[in-house]
Amino acid sequence: MKVLMTGNEAIAQGAYEAGVHFAAAYPGTPSTEILENIAPHKEIISEWAPNEKVAVESAIGASFAGARALTAMKSVGLNVAADPLFTVGYTGVNGGLVLVNADDPGLHSSQNEQDNRYYARMAKVAMLEPSNSQDCKDMVMKAMDISEKYDVLVMIRMTTRVSHSKSIVETGERVEVPVKAYVKNPQKNIMAPANAKAAHPVVEKKLKELEKFSNETDLNYIEWNNKKVGVISAGAAYQYAKEVFGKDASYLKLGFTFPLPMEKIKKFAEEVKTLYVIEELEPYMEEQIKAAGISCIGKEKITNIWELNPDIIKKSIFGRENEVIEYDKTIAVGRPPTLCAGCPHRAFYYQLSKKKNTVITGDIGCYTLGGSPPLNSIDTCVCMGASISMAHGAKKIFEKNNDSKRVVATIGDSTFFHSGMTSLLDVVFNQSNTITCILDNRITAMTGHQENPGTGYTLQGEITDTVQIEPVVRALGIKNVKTVNPIDQAAIKDALNWAFDLDEPSVIISRYPCALKKYSKEDIEEFGPISGYCQVDEDTCIGCKICVGTGCPAIVFKKEIKKSSINKVQCVGCELCLQLCPKKAIKVGE
Repeated sequence: MKVLMTGNEAIAQGAYEAGVHFAAAYPGTPSTEILENIAPHKEIISEWAPNEKVAVESAIGASFAGARALTAMKSVGLNVAADPLFTVGYTGVNGGLVLVNADDPGLHSSQNEQDNRYYARMAKVAMLEPSNSQDCKDMVMKAMDISEKYDVLVMIRMTTRVSHSKSIVETGERVEVPVKAYVKNPQKNIMAPANAKAAHPVVEKKLKELEKFSNETDLNYIEWNNKKVGVISAGAAYQYAKEVFGKDASYLKLGFTFPLPMEKIKKFAEEVKTLYVIEELEPYMEEQIKAAGISCIGKEKITNIWELNPDIIKKSIFGRENEVIEYDKTIAVGRPPTLCAGCPHRAFYYQLSKKKNTVITGDIGCYTLGGSPPLNSIDTCVCMGASISMAHGAKKIFEKNNDSKRVVATIGDSTFFHSGMTSLLDVVFNQSNTITCILDNRITAMTGHQENPGTGYTLQGEITDTVQIEPVVRALGIKNVKTVNPIDQAAIKDALNWAFDLDEPSVIISRYPCALKKYSKEDIEEFGPISGYCQVDEDTCIGCKICVGTGCPAIVFKKEIKKSSINKVQCVGCELCLQLCPKKAIKVGE
């Protein structure tokens, strides 16, 4: 049956058809939808893990137990999972093991623009690169076979464009693959130094076998057209190259990209007059091709910055630009990302922004937007869980230099479970009077409302134990803990004043559901249903703009009458503005 699918949906379909038994991931754009689309297949145990390292380790465990296993994450997520990845490169597998990693060229939703093809080379594992949704489905199935045949983890490298674009996929039926028997093999599976030393030559021999396979497999194929120009490409870049060159070039389309099929590349290069290597981001293929003594044109023409597209290729190689329709840029409204109307993070940050002589370290999540005007409430954002560790390090230096600055860390609930707990343990162990604010909006919001250990539900919607943050914090050794509703501005103000007066570590838990979350029955019991909207009494409003200063997108200031107004379509009735209005000009709408 032919179905229109995104690349992520096709990966999930491939996992189903390949007889995968176990799948684990941590959500992160552009990879999130892979596990969400695996979850409906009850034949597969699918779960959200607290972080990417745990997801990979769980999949390795399933593979060692004899099952076909898949794990998925975004580009920077693989940094978190690098430790087990490099070691499983030495151990090999039992059941087929596939790691889907989605890079983010163009930085649509990431803090750096890394090219994770180098991970496969460093970890000495096989790598495939799909160019469209059909590739995605087919390559998962082939990757499982390769993994089991060569005793190796196979990485499938996606990019945002392949993950999120749609194309036709020919679907099939699931092939039930029996779980292999588990056999104790300490030499293979215990990577103590002596065993690891013995494993390394085995890995190198395996790579030679995989290179031979790379030269023979139909995953790497040639399309002969005009031989004046030859193009070597992979992934989305292959599609862009074909759009630019069309039938005026021949193509070596690479789907198996580590190890590279160097013999096939040499033969292709000999047949064409001019050879281009067109790849997105870094010169991963180009460097290896040139090192093999093959002349080619690559990054001297095509940029390694940002997401590639046909226009960039055309301009870089031919010096030509497509005709564009000009428009009046003065009438285009800029819409930078902002916290949603009714977001509990805004309510918290509003009070935090009033504190002076502070350094506020931020983290990865919706609450990163607290750094934007008008709140301007965070000073840093580096990686998952870094806010607490950075706050601790900064505070130690301020103390050493007799600097009175208070340091505050802000981190979300899912991020705290991901990698904030060990950072908080560092605060307790090495003693700094940092203030840690855990912004618990009851869901993993930024990536699309995925469950986490604090929500009480699994990926498949099953009820599970709810991990309460406050007991965890106390168990880590924090004595000073307050849980508050951020919508209550007086309570937030009091909690911050309390924490700022302490000379030892403290934690404030800001607990209120995301404004866009579908409330669970537990949410309704704890917080009550939220409904309605707020409205401004223009006769009472004095135009002070305090409500505007919250940055709520539902509030606008009418310059012609110098009064505030609230868009009731956007407003969710959180009543933050109502609490702040000095003239009580904001009322609950009727």
